[in-house]
Amino acid sequence: MPAYILHIVNLLLWLIIAPSVVYVCFFAIVSLFKREERGEKREEREHPQPSTFLLPPSTFLVLFPAYHEDAVIVHSVSEFLKSDYPQDKFHVTVISDHMEEATNNQLASLPITLLQPVFDKSSKAKALQYAIRNIEERGERREERQTFDYVVILDADNVVRPDFLTRLNEVCQQGYQAIQCHRCAKNSNNDIAVLDGVSEEINNTLFRRAHNVIGMSSALIGSGMCFDYQWFAAHVGLLNSAVEDRELEAILMKENIYIRFENDIPVYDEKVSNSDNFQHQRLRWMNGQWQTLLLMLPYIPKAVITANINYIDKTIQQALIPRSILLMLTAFFSVIATLLPLLFPPPFPFHLHPFTLPLMWWGLFLLLCLSLVIAMPARLRSRAVFSRIAWLPRLVWRMLSNITKMDRKNKDFLHTTHGTK
Repeated sequence: MPAYILHIVNLLLWLIIAPSVVYVCFFAIVSLFKREERGEKREEREHPQPSTFLLPPSTFLVLFPAYHEDAVIVHSVSEFLKSDYPQDKFHVTVISDHMEEATNNQLASLPITLLQPVFDKSSKAKALQYAIRNIEERGERREERQTFDYVVILDADNVVRPDFLTRLNEVCQQGYQAIQCHRCAKNSNNDIAVLDGVSEEINNTLFRRAHNVIGMSSALIGSGMCFDYQWFAAHVGLLNSAVEDRELEAILMKENIYIRFENDIPVYDEKVSNSDNFQHQRLRWMNGQWQTLLLMLPYIPKAVITANINYIDKTIQQALIPRSILLMLTAFFSVIATLLPLLFPPPFPFHLHPFTLPLMWWGLFLLLCLSLVIAMPARLRSRAVFSRIAWLPRLVWRMLSNITKMDRKNKDFLHTTHGTK
């Protein structure tokens, strides 16, 4: 009887883990196909000419929420101000939350708006709400209200190219209300940073580019995001958690608003460089994933009735096992499943094919490995990158240890430190 239970549990575990692998595999294959581009030649995308606008240039409000980001915020804002976009067509606002006086003085000397709210409990959502409320109130006090066409959200460590707004404007003028730019690593100073950067590129492939290939909405990522200003101003007040990007996704999907992923507009983001920061960041993500799943599930029946495929897909994403944990689990259970028939001879009906389940596990593991390699950009498929995989089990262990700390009711903002050596 114990042997029978062990083999039943083995099969159930395979059935639980397999859907996550199949999902990754499907979109990895989809990513091999090309999305129809905007009609420009490859050379023009890589070496853009000065833009000629069919419409007047869009006006952008650029928000930098910054909580204890003294090490990076001044550099990020200074770099953004080097934009080649018309200076009167964009405005930068920094929401300085618990930053030092010296940092605020440096920011105040720049041609930006500096807001300094005081929150009992800080969060990115509160910072964004404060900024929009401030702009709306200032507009009401003026005879002519200041208006923007789009709002751009960047993290304090994000750096963009001078042509960022020029390229983004060209996409906005095609009528998109929600755009996710290509967030990529700006540092690769150690093994953890490299693996974190690789993980983000794989997610870009699976959850953003591949989805757009088949006409589905991209996932958001928290920064490098652009929204129609009026839509954002009307909805930002609904945000009520530490994972505002997932809340925004859910709202957009309910309203059937398509999210465009722009692979050719990079936003350089600092990757975590130590295991403590990695664990802290992943705890926030895992908490957010669990909270968002519970938030989205009640709307599923209506999404099914109305055939809201994007909403259903985004809900499924919240239920998926994280890729790094998935990789380690399939490898671990492949070994266990191989030893199980040898240590515990399988009873009926398993004795007919005692190594069927081990082969199923190894097949799942190899399928996942192949899918992740496909999803990885070609430039990252190198010996230098694959040599860093030895760090993966330690990082996955850190992530697994977070499971006991997860709290679906905890909405506290967990800060990831940037700019440290």
